[in-house]
Amino acid sequence: QVHVVESGGGTVQPGGSLRLSCTASGDIPSCMAWFRQPPGKGRQGDAAICSGRPNLSNVANGRFTISQDNGKNTLDLQMNKLKPEDTAIYYCAATQVKWSFLRDDLYDAWGQGTQVTVSS
Repeated sequence: QVHVVESGGGTVQPGGSLRLSCTASGDIPSCMAWFRQPPGKGRQGDAAICSGRPNLSNVANGRFTISQDNGKNTLDLQMNKLKPEDTAIYYCAATQVKWSFLRDDLYDAWGQGTQVTVSS
């Protein structure tokens, strides 16, 4: 059983940066990912790493970077040039299903979520 814990988040002005961190305990996941859920909207995938291979959504590409430690049980999301529309609850997730990338239906271990607010 994998347990996921997130840290980071907070409030930042437009154009600012935040870093989210995630740690998975238990078995090393095949994939780890960050998803967001904006107010009143469904969950959307931002970035994932599966077996060392990264994948970023169109929204995240060019502004966000994702990194993982050599032990492959942590996942950091560096968010730059943040916009008000990036305001959301961000969730880290893990799965043993290979190549899941941004398929949220394939993830079975989820963190509690961390709030990111981008506002002037």
